[in-house]
Parts: sequence; C-alpha cells; structure tokens
Amino acid sequence: MNIAVIDNDKISVTQTEDLKLNGKKGAIVKVLGCGLCGSDIVKFREHISKNGTVLGHEIVAQISEIDSDTNFQIGDKIVTSHHIPCGKCNFCKHGNVSMCEHFKSTNIKPGGFSEYVYLSEEHLQNVAHLMPENLTEVEASFYEPLGCCVRAIKRANLMNDSKVLVIGLGSIGILMSQALKAFGMKVTGCDLLPERIKFLKNLGIESLDSRELAQNQEFDAVFMTSGADKAIDVALKNIRSGGTILVFSSTPQNKGYANNEIYYRELTVMGSYSPSPADLKDSLELLRNGKVNVKNMSTIYKLNDIQKAFDDTINNRIMKAYIKIKD
Repeated sequence: MNIAVIDNDKISVTQTEDLKLNGKKGAIVKVLGCGLCGSDIVKFREHISKNGTVLGHEIVAQISEIDSDTNFQIGDKIVTSHHIPCGKCNFCKHGNVSMCEHFKSTNIKPGGFSEYVYLSEEHLQNVAHLMPENLTEVEASFYEPLGCCVRAIKRANLMNDSKVLVIGLGSIGILMSQALKAFGMKVTGCDLLPERIKFLKNLGIESLDSRELAQNQEFDAVFMTSGADKAIDVALKNIRSGGTILVFSSTPQNKGYANNEIYYRELTVMGSYSPSPADLKDSLELLRNGKVNVKNMSTIYKLNDIQKAFDDTINNRIMKAYIKIKD
C-alpha cells in the first residue's frame, strides 16, 4: 500500500506491506481522504516527528476488514478520531482528557496519509461513527478538528450571549467562530488576510481586519486561533478585565502573557488541546445539522501531490488541504 512519510525536509510517497488484522480485534479501513491539520505542519516543519513517520489523523474511511463487538460492518463509511482517554486516571477525572497518558499513547496506525490504517477495538467503541449521509467525505473530515473547538468552548465555560473575539481566521478560526455562535455567543472574528475576513462574513459572522480593532472593546473572551506572537498583544488589548483568553495555538517564539496583566486585571488564561469522545459526538451533530458549515473550506489534493498540499498550506495559499487517498 502507498503511504506518505516524513523524509528529512519533504514528504515522500512510498510503499509498504498491506495491513491485515491477523487475529487482532478492530478493523482495517481504507482511507478515503484525510485533512491536513496544523499540528501536522508543526511536526513536519519543526522536525518534531522523525523520518518515516506517517502523519495525518482527520480521516474518513471505509471498513474493509473487521473483528469487533460493535455494530460496524464491512463497507461502512466512518469518521474517527485518533486518541482515546482512559476515563480513570487523575487527568481524566479532572476533565483534562488530552493530558491522559493513555490518550497520548493511542493512535491510528500507521497514520492518516496512508491507503489503509488499523483501528483498534477501542477506537471503534469510543470515537468512530458512521459518516452522516448528508455530508460529503470532505465535509465529514472536519469531525475531529471541530471536536477540538467544541472542547475549547466547553472549557471556557462562558455565559450565553458573551461577546467573543476570535483572533486568526484559518480553518480552525472559521470552525471556532461558527461553533461559538452555535453555542449562543456573540462572535467577532479578525485576521490580516482579506479573503479570510470575507469568508467568515459570508457565513453571517462579523469579521474585520485585526488592525481595525478599536482599543478596549471589552470582549468577555478571546479565542487565540492564530499562531502569531503579535496576537498576544491584540488579545490583551481587547479582553475586558475579568475576561477569559482561550489559547488554541502554539507560537514561534513561545512568548507568554504578562504576569501583572493577569494579576491586576483578574484575567483567566487557559489552554485547550484535544477533544473527548463526548465532544466529538457534539461535533458530528453540529456538522450533521448544518450549524457549522464547512463547504468550500478545503482544497483537494491527490496523495502524490501531498508535498504541494503542505507547501500551499504553509504559504497561506489555501485555507485547508484535504488529501484524497482512495475513490
């Protein structure tokens, strides 16, 4: 089977042996397509993952072999996430599921940019779902990234009708803005790229150039979906005293929030990373009922063109890449 692997400073397509269950519980699934996540870009560009790694986890797939106690059958089209919390450890008991050691150790194998992957029985029982019939495969691939947004919103624990600023309107910022609106928030998005500002406006959500933000707008919360260090200053200038800043991105220089700003203004600065199985269910429902619209967000690439997908994403030529693996 064909797989795309990290090969020093490029992504190369190569071949490896086909996957078989060989007596294991779980399923072998044919990957129809896989979204390119910002975390994949970071792992590749910052050399976090070693050579030979198959990245990708935002998969839509079809079951080709299965031995499971679930109701899934051969031929079913499914969506799935890649991590499962144990539900029993101290992290899980306190709601920090993405810090769970079991969560971090579980994954789809070898990775989403592959013709086939192995899903464990645990995946099938906890984070896999039938693909909704009213969604395209590309639309369904947003199941996991939208789940991440859902968890962030829940963690922020905002009152209904809270004024929320979303800084950075890449694919995650667009998802986050719509999800916040679906959860009853008054949302404003901002970015520096006119086409992204326009994209969010066309979805019926207020958006503007970051440089046009008035000082002291007194937002109840700011969601940081931009990976720019300068976005921190924008957040601090626009959050009301006593407000919440939700950090949902890494930044190149790894700068922090000023201690005295947090102290004297009683700010809450918190992070959110990956979703729980419950967040993923909510994500799928938001996609199914159209409360989050992901049409026209993705640019489709074939597996053999995956390096171009990475390059175009890194250089902001596109909003989101979807790697089509199988027809």
